[in-house]
Amino acid sequence: MNPAEHLFQPRRHFLRDLGAGFAGLALSSLLDADGFFSPRAHAAGVPVPDPLLPRSPHRPVRAKSCIFLFMFGGPSQLDLFDYKPELQRRDGQTIDNEFRRNTKTKAVLQASRRTFRQHGQSGLWCSDAFPHLSRHMDKMAVVKSLYSDSFAHGSALLQMNSGRILQGHPSVGAWLSYGLGTVNQNLPAYVVMLDPRGGPTTGAPNWSSGYMPAVHQGTVLRTTGEPVLNLKPPAGMSRGSQRREIDFINALNAEHQVAHPGHSELAARIASYELAFRLQSTAPEALDLSQEDPRTLEKYGLHEPKPDWHPFAQGPAPFGRQCLTARRLVERGVRFVQLYSGGGGAGGQNTWDGHHGIEENLRIHCPEVDRPIAALLDDLEQRGLLDETLVVWGGEFGRMPVSETFNTGGKPGGRDHNPKGFTYWLAGGGVKGGTSYGETDELGEGAAVNPRHLRDLHATILHLMGLDHTRLTYFHGGLDQKLTGVIEANPILEIIG
Repeated sequence: MNPAEHLFQPRRHFLRDLGAGFAGLALSSLLDADGFFSPRAHAAGVPVPDPLLPRSPHRPVRAKSCIFLFMFGGPSQLDLFDYKPELQRRDGQTIDNEFRRNTKTKAVLQASRRTFRQHGQSGLWCSDAFPHLSRHMDKMAVVKSLYSDSFAHGSALLQMNSGRILQGHPSVGAWLSYGLGTVNQNLPAYVVMLDPRGGPTTGAPNWSSGYMPAVHQGTVLRTTGEPVLNLKPPAGMSRGSQRREIDFINALNAEHQVAHPGHSELAARIASYELAFRLQSTAPEALDLSQEDPRTLEKYGLHEPKPDWHPFAQGPAPFGRQCLTARRLVERGVRFVQLYSGGGGAGGQNTWDGHHGIEENLRIHCPEVDRPIAALLDDLEQRGLLDETLVVWGGEFGRMPVSETFNTGGKPGGRDHNPKGFTYWLAGGGVKGGTSYGETDELGEGAAVNPRHLRDLHATILHLMGLDHTRLTYFHGGLDQKLTGVIEANPILEIIG
């Protein structure tokens, strides 16, 4: 035996021996108490705490629910809210444009063909693409200096919805469900409504619960027919018989869960059976728009016919139906509702992805959401719900100030993706209305004054919902994971009332 071998042990041998001793036992106990190892199995017959029970926020706030209006494809801030006189003056001039990260090309500046005006007492800018929504500028905080990390739809969507450009992380709605639970145990905490033209690129990961328990993932309502299938019990089965059947199934699942404690899908399945049973009596009422006053239906544009001038145009009825449904859901205690405008494969006029003609794109999509969103803000305010409902509007990125020819075979008139500077607006739920925050450069290409990464937007949403983004954590992969990630983030306090 060589004594020097014990005096100078390799580091990994030292850590191995330390872990096998009393110090290792103590460390293991501390890590286990913090949830470092796999979750404990609950004994058979011991009820698992309901993960959706309402929980107190970190600080008192007005907002109880959030409606996220997602314009899939990337709406053009330069034609809607971010008025750039210099761009108008320099229409047709050639500049060096960074059309992809660190890749520049010569491109021609393209002024907006929209007419901009200042609205309300605040004087916030809005174009004539939104004649109805422009009446509500005094309710909005318009953030014009956001930026993100990806030029591609798939990763940009994931980052906007989950804070990361890679799949597998919880979405914003899942974080709110996890942090706050739900007020109404008879309805889902987190609801998603997609565009009738299809879902967004990257699909379900945009409303996933990621590594959290599966119970926190979004519940998708169907775009046609019955929003939720199979709500009626089988013919001839009484509610009591169905209750006994679900109890039996849940008992089997609970017994199976004891042997598989790390599989959150089992707990989610038990919760889904319970929720489905309760939905039979609650969902039909919550989703029944025929109970609404005919004047309300008209305000949301539900009776407007489908336009025939373009195959992708839908008119306001589909999105209006979703906005009205969202109001009914938050009115009944649903925590987070996300609506998608634009759907199907990116790159065409079926989404807000205006490569092939920004004017045609605006003519399709702006009338589809203009009246419904204006009606939603009116409706929430009249019912006393706007103060406790946070409304968020935006897409995965914005558009460039130049005429795109790269993806169009040389055809001018479109606008390419732009994650370097784009616009979101927020209203209700403690937002300081009539506020404009940040600026892009004089041409509208990049965030220039008070630039804010989208992680700051996420921190702001959590803050308005009463949650501290640094304290809302979930232990996974050896880290206390956060929606805002590991890079410092700060709420945009200037837009909070």
